[in-house]
Amino acid sequence: MTEPLLITSRDNPLLMRLRKLARDPAGYRKTGELWLEGEHLCAALCQRGQRPLQAVVGDSAWAQPALRALALWAPRVVRVPDALFEGLSALPSPARLGFVLALPAAPTLDAATASVVLDRVQDAGNVGSILRSAAAFGVGQVLALQGTAALWSPKVLRAGMGAHFGLRLIEGLRIDDLAALTVPLVGTRLDTDQLLPSAALPHPCAWVLGHEGQGVAPALLARCALTVRIPQPGGEESLNVAAAAAVCLYESMRRCDQ
Repeated sequence: MTEPLLITSRDNPLLMRLRKLARDPAGYRKTGELWLEGEHLCAALCQRGQRPLQAVVGDSAWAQPALRALALWAPRVVRVPDALFEGLSALPSPARLGFVLALPAAPTLDAATASVVLDRVQDAGNVGSILRSAAAFGVGQVLALQGTAALWSPKVLRAGMGAHFGLRLIEGLRIDDLAALTVPLVGTRLDTDQLLPSAALPHPCAWVLGHEGQGVAPALLARCALTVRIPQPGGEESLNVAAAAAVCLYESMRRCDQ
């Protein structure tokens, strides 16, 4: 086994670049690189058969056989003192392992596949949770309109917990770009009598999920073939957008399996 390159200077160009990347939600758009932090994310990438550009591992992680084996999945490994790794981390208890990954090329839009459309969903945790639900319920494409949180930001990556690596992700779209879809758009709103459990859901479709406070933009709702409401007998005004996404995507999957 080849020993990793040891870096002990905080001013090393690689570490300086990664510190900026870890703190800039859209930094990957400038550098073309992603910073994946933590054992779970790194393992998820490996399980998909994808290789990072390199691994960065803290001394204590390198001493653990499981984390060392994970780091060695990368063609290049850099080892740093734990204190330097903590300077790269946004986690309260870092696993002291991270991958540098080339930003995947943006795929072409698949017009006929089941999709999720994100309309200005701004909270990174919500976006990551929606990606997880899409992956879990077999929706392979997520289309993010302008104003949505950066899909590959560190916070969205952590919230997605590996879902990114199995999805077709396209961001920066405008409403007019959705005209390329051949599947119908289905939106959610509070002021409709169409209830999700009884509505005639098309399959496949593109579920439209909107801004946390404003909901789906009126211009986008006007393009929807169907809008539905999730029944809430408990009396709450509305669900969190990530929770609503999980309910809607599950219902689509359930109908499809019947």
